[in-house]
Amino acid sequence: MAGWHEDRLLIDGELVTAEGGRTYENISPSTEEVLGVAADATVGDTRRAIAAARRAFDETDWSTDRDLRVRCLRQLHDGLTEKKEEIRQIMIDEVGMPLAMTYVAGVDEPIKFLGWYADQLETFEFSEDLGVRTMWGRDNHRWIEKEAAGVVAAITGYNVPIHLAIAKLGPALAAGCTVVLKAAPQTPWSLLAIGHVIAEMTDIPAGVVNVITSSELETGVELTVHPDVDVVTFTGSTGVGKQIMSAASGTLKRVLLELGGKSASIVLDDGDLAAGAQAAATNVLSHAGQGCSSTTRLVVPRARLSEAEGILAGILGNAPYGDVRDPAHWTGPLITADQQAKVAGYVERAIADGAKVVVGGEIPQDKGAGYWYAPTLIVNADENSEIAQDELFGPVLVLLAHDGEEDAIRIANNSIFGLSGAVWGADRERALKVARAIRTGTFAVNGGSYYAPDAPFGGYKQSGLGREMGLASFGEFLQHKTIAESVAAPA
Repeated sequence: MAGWHEDRLLIDGELVTAEGGRTYENISPSTEEVLGVAADATVGDTRRAIAAARRAFDETDWSTDRDLRVRCLRQLHDGLTEKKEEIRQIMIDEVGMPLAMTYVAGVDEPIKFLGWYADQLETFEFSEDLGVRTMWGRDNHRWIEKEAAGVVAAITGYNVPIHLAIAKLGPALAAGCTVVLKAAPQTPWSLLAIGHVIAEMTDIPAGVVNVITSSELETGVELTVHPDVDVVTFTGSTGVGKQIMSAASGTLKRVLLELGGKSASIVLDDGDLAAGAQAAATNVLSHAGQGCSSTTRLVVPRARLSEAEGILAGILGNAPYGDVRDPAHWTGPLITADQQAKVAGYVERAIADGAKVVVGGEIPQDKGAGYWYAPTLIVNADENSEIAQDELFGPVLVLLAHDGEEDAIRIANNSIFGLSGAVWGADRERALKVARAIRTGTFAVNGGSYYAPDAPFGGYKQSGLGREMGLASFGEFLQHKTIAESVAAPA
């Protein structure tokens, strides 16, 4: 099954094996077969990667040579484009990502984003003039210089690893930072492919980007506590994000967190119920619901609850899923057996608490090996129940009823998360009013799509801190230094 892949770490410009030659198995979530192995980095390997990034930041001109950074970002774009088909196969094999998804957020679009970062870097203003201000009888010329923040530890999730890596690498490298990029243990080859391209196909200086993979949690902990790391950017669960924030507090690192979500899609009384239901169903079908911004709660007018249930049952109950190489399939397996058991456990407890499974709600017996879970529709769940409040990261949609616009807003905001959301309504101003009332970092009105390199992405509340993508992401990796120069001779 497995084709080309890289299984070595990138440390200080060299593709190397892990300390002691350690490796761990890379398992296909579709078949449970061993695809091969990846280097299993130790804490010692991690410290060497950090030291390389520190040296590259402190002792080279990477952080100040804009032209070099532009050239290297374009080379990385070109190299990943050249390796795109090999990377696509890796995503299918180790992530269990459906082929159709690789052509958008899985592979093709994120690679294009690197070109956008290079374009922005060419014209980005790293100095901002504040003019002259008189103080104590002197004229003072003041300005701001925007300087790279330093060494970045970038820790990615498993669901869309190429996108997540580029969303961190692009702005960090453009800003002039150096990076230690750590893959999720479940999907090592995706990021090691990036390391291969950097080493073999770009002029990125040794140590500027280091890529590590490991089965050990201690390597990630080391990245969050090491005093030579200045910024930690992490994508993953809210629980782990809290641990990282706590660990990083010892050295007061800047922490950027892209965490969980339990986003709501609202259909207003004048909204297109069929379109809203289709969009919500598509969200949980895509990549088996393994998307932090997926709208996994659909909130519809109470008078149309039965109608919505019928539409959703038809979509979710008849959606084809299985072979991720079939372009008609948007639903693949869950990433691990543990994740499969987690989703099944949530559904079982919801049933025990009085909720009803309309379709799905089971591990399918006809798929054979692999970590599959049937697309599932839940009704009659309390809006405060765990299945309506927790992020499952599985193909499960919870249908809820609202009693008018204000009640719909209240239900959507009844969450510790605030990552995304959607509204469907015929009256544009009314729909925009709802969008502005819901505390989330991104929002779709009547099917609008915000996914693009120029659109900042991130959350409110416990969905995270900071923003990825867009020019806002440059600022996350910059320090602002204010300089004042007296333009009048002392008296």
